[in-house]
Order: sequence, then structure tokens, then C-alpha cells
Amino acid sequence: MASEVYFAPLSDGASAVQQAKATAKVYDASGFGRALHERDFVAIKVHVSEKMSKTYMRPQIIKKLVDKVRECKGNPFITETSTLYKGERENAVKHLLLAHRHGFGIEKTGAPFIMADGLLGNTEAEVAINGELFDRVKIAGEIISADGLIAVAHVTGHLVSGLGACIKTLGMGLASRKGKMRQHSAMKPEVNRELCRFCRKCLRWCPRQAVSEKGGKAFIALSRCIGCGECLAVCRYDAIKYDWGKEAGFMQKSMAEYALGVILNKREKCLFINLLTGMTPECDCMNTDERFVADIGVLASTDAVAIDKATLDLTARAFGKSVAELSHPKQDALIQIAHGEKIGLGSMSYELIKIS
Repeated sequence: MASEVYFAPLSDGASAVQQAKATAKVYDASGFGRALHERDFVAIKVHVSEKMSKTYMRPQIIKKLVDKVRECKGNPFITETSTLYKGERENAVKHLLLAHRHGFGIEKTGAPFIMADGLLGNTEAEVAINGELFDRVKIAGEIISADGLIAVAHVTGHLVSGLGACIKTLGMGLASRKGKMRQHSAMKPEVNRELCRFCRKCLRWCPRQAVSEKGGKAFIALSRCIGCGECLAVCRYDAIKYDWGKEAGFMQKSMAEYALGVILNKREKCLFINLLTGMTPECDCMNTDERFVADIGVLASTDAVAIDKATLDLTARAFGKSVAELSHPKQDALIQIAHGEKIGLGSMSYELIKIS
């Protein structure tokens, strides 16, 4: 049976208020409110982006969802997890300060912001799954404690997975620090010595001090490397190389299996929202404001696989190629989606229901 995916179209450059109204429409159409019980704790997963970004999801959208949960007499809270890489979101204190600066504080959203993985990213719960790569996954602790989940994804390209959308938001975005490291475990970079100018950026940004100098060039000690991709992100000379065919596939499958661990104890109380607005070729972690395609609208579904498949299909119809193909044509974003279907996360078969 095909999963239902609700679609509220938007014109290009739609305002935050218009985006919030569209989000409310697909929320109502999904019937998610009927699944909630009075006093349910409902986590609303967001991405506050990095400090220089201008294309991140708007807090007005989250305020609308907070209000919707409150209408059901639920207890909504906004949530996120810390990053592996060094930056403004590497721990709860820095992350919350940035969230407040970007408008995600309680004053503007009406709900508290609670870090799902604690102060340092190590508050976690281990969840048993029937996966292909893992039989147990490490999920942010407060997510497992929550009764319900609304996962809001700002759709982007992604340098490893091709697509940054619902599955990535769930699997990578709601894993504990250890869980994130396990998903990156196959990512082992090497330095192209001919291209390396030893600018030292990779040394400064590596969270595990795995990069050092050797013969006047950067050198990566694989025994210390956690595969977070920070060196790749900061290198401006294309001097970091990966075996994309092997490593990207592992990471995408890992994300799908972690996404399954996130929703297992609350399948009937999960809603997924994909924002096809302000789309950029790189994820919001990359401090980018390079919007590269027109806005399309907002999607909602209770099926994480179906909503990401619909995202690829809608963008492909609008632009000739999907957002993943346009941003990173060497990556096959369908790997995460097909694997999600294989392990029972959801279905690639869907019915798109347009909301006027």
C-alpha cells in the first residue's frame, strides 16, 4: 500500500509566514494530531544551521508546529544534537546560544530548546534493531524518552549522501556522538600531496588531532581519524580524497539504520516534514547561503522513506534533475532510500496529495 505524502506548493521566495502556513496545511492534512495524547512529550527536531548561514529553516515554522502540538494538549520541545566537528554546535552551551541568535529561543517559538544528547553529546540510549550493518544503535537519550516526534528537515544536497533530508535528519541528526562516529567509521580520507599547500586549516579543525605535518604537507593518522569529513569541508584546494563508492554507501545505509532506531518506540507518533525552500548544494553545517534552485513547497508524511523519495522526484520534475543530482552527481542518494525500505523504515511507493 502506497504511503501518503502531503504537498503544499509555494512560490519562489515565499516568506517565512507563507512557509509556516504551508507547514500548518500539511500538518493538518496528515492527521498527526489525532495520534497525540494529552501530556505527550513531543520532540520537534530542527537544524539551527551555522552562524554565517542565511538559508536555514525559519523559526516561524517551528512556532506553528509548537502551537499545533499545544492544541492537542501535548508538551512540545525543540531539540537537536551536537556535532562531531568543531564549530558553533559542538556542545550544548554553544549550540543553545546559536539557536537563540537564530530565533529558536522560547521567546519566539513558545517552547524550550532541550539538547537531546546532553551537554557533550554522550547522553544516549542503545536501541536494538534488525539492521544489515548494526544490531544495536546509539540514539540521543531524550529522543527515546519522548512520546512523539516531528522531524523537520531543510532539504539540501550533501557531499557524502547526495541528499540531506528526512533520513539524514533522523539518522545522523538524532544519533549520540558515538552513534555519529559509527556512521562515519568507513570515511577514511587521504591527502593528495601534489595538491596540498599545507594551509593548516585541516590541522586546526580536526576534532581528534588526527592531522599533522609530514614532509611539508598535511598527513592524516587513520588510527585517530573518526571520519567526520571536517578536513574535506575546510580544504580549499581539493587535497582531501575519499573512496566515495565504498564510503558513501556505508554512511547512507548507516543513516537509514539509525533512523530506524530513532522511530522504533514511537512509530505511530512520528511526523516528518521536508522544507523544499532555500535549498543549497551543501548541508546547513557548511555555513552556506548559496541558494541554487527555486523554492517548491513543503512536504509531510508519516513515512520517512516515502517523503525523501518524493523529495527527489519533485525536484527532478521541477529542475530536470533532483537536488541530489544537481549538487553531487557522483553520489547515489537512492542508496539511503532503498536501504530504508529494505530494513522496514518505510516504503518508496507513495501517493502525492497536493494541498491547495
